[in-house]
Amino acid sequence: MDTHVSNSIQTLRCQAASLLLYQSVLLNEVGQAFLHLLQTLSNGVNKINCLQAYGNYFKALAASNQSWQDYLIEQILRDDNPFSQQVQQTETLPPALLAAAKQDLQVLQSLYQCSSDTLSQWVQVVTGLQTPLAVWDNQRQETYEIPFHQTANWETLVSDLGVYYSRFGTGLFANRALRWQAGEFVGISHPDSIQLAQLVGYELQKETLLKNTEFLLSGYSALHVLLYGSRGSGKSSLVKALLNHYQNRNLRLIEVAKSDLKDLPEIVEKLRNLPQKFIIFVDDLSFEEDDDAFKALKVVLEGNLTARSQNVVVYATSNRRHLIREFFDDRPRARDREEVHVWDTMQEKLSFSDRFGLTLTFEPADQKTYLSIIRHLAAQAGISLCQEDLEYRALQWATRHNGRSGRTARQFIDFLKAELAVFGSSQA
Repeated sequence: MDTHVSNSIQTLRCQAASLLLYQSVLLNEVGQAFLHLLQTLSNGVNKINCLQAYGNYFKALAASNQSWQDYLIEQILRDDNPFSQQVQQTETLPPALLAAAKQDLQVLQSLYQCSSDTLSQWVQVVTGLQTPLAVWDNQRQETYEIPFHQTANWETLVSDLGVYYSRFGTGLFANRALRWQAGEFVGISHPDSIQLAQLVGYELQKETLLKNTEFLLSGYSALHVLLYGSRGSGKSSLVKALLNHYQNRNLRLIEVAKSDLKDLPEIVEKLRNLPQKFIIFVDDLSFEEDDDAFKALKVVLEGNLTARSQNVVVYATSNRRHLIREFFDDRPRARDREEVHVWDTMQEKLSFSDRFGLTLTFEPADQKTYLSIIRHLAAQAGISLCQEDLEYRALQWATRHNGRSGRTARQFIDFLKAELAVFGSSQA
């Protein structure tokens, strides 16, 4: 093997092994394929192994649809390590931690500069191929918050990187939307793209929820919120739209299923010391008697000896004003002998919704509101039917389907738009 090539490969391997904080940047499929290719090339004995290692590297990059450079930058921006964690909490970092971060950035820049084209040429030299192998270099031309591509010395980017981590989070919490699943947080890659501008009606409720969310983002005590009302009125969509409205304000939305509410105190404690602001979203909330989830949520809403976490609120939706199901048999009668103060117990159940600081009520949509939503969504969808025809069809749809609601309006507009596009006319 050419001595210069051999020395270059060995230097890169040593640099990769010297990472102090950012080791996990190279732990997934692309990074491991890169390291394996360097190792195989340094051995240089088995040409078949070298070709297979390059093929695995090429395939991993193609599957990620990224160039090696873009892959490396994205991993750096998302990496969860002592530097990226601590810099979100304080501006005063241990000198050794800053020194390690700067050293790692220099190493990562060397790995960045080892392009796929260079690797292809090295494989050609080692295996004696007449022509170089194809190169995956799908540069996506993304504009990053930090100018990696234009910076000659990445060590100087350490301050910018700290600001980025504080603003956008790292690791799992670089995801704007997550869910609690099987006792751990899981990132949601493609959160609902619903926008506030798509939601018409219930303007007072929307304004109140926005104000409360502003309190949360500004560091003030925000209230837990119950969004109660008829199905299809846009309660869940309104909460999900907050994530897109405040996408640059360090807001995170965490979906927790009713079956996992027993874990709520644990979830809140895991979020307590993080710099991001969190909305715990519980959809379609209701309880059965003696439900453990009821007790867990009550602790979070009312508090206990542990101080309330200022960066977490609960936004829950429900079709029931009284969240705990009540049966006629629950109502006290003179012959009941099981509990002396049975009325107190029943009132505690019925008043549970009052423990939310805010209750926003979503009444069923009347015809005027329903048609207003229809006109708004039709304009957004670019549907050019005359207003009289549009409203007639919309009312027919509501009669034949699920009644007047924002959900029904959205379903009608989606159907109408597709039908006009495919058939050129509609019989909704």
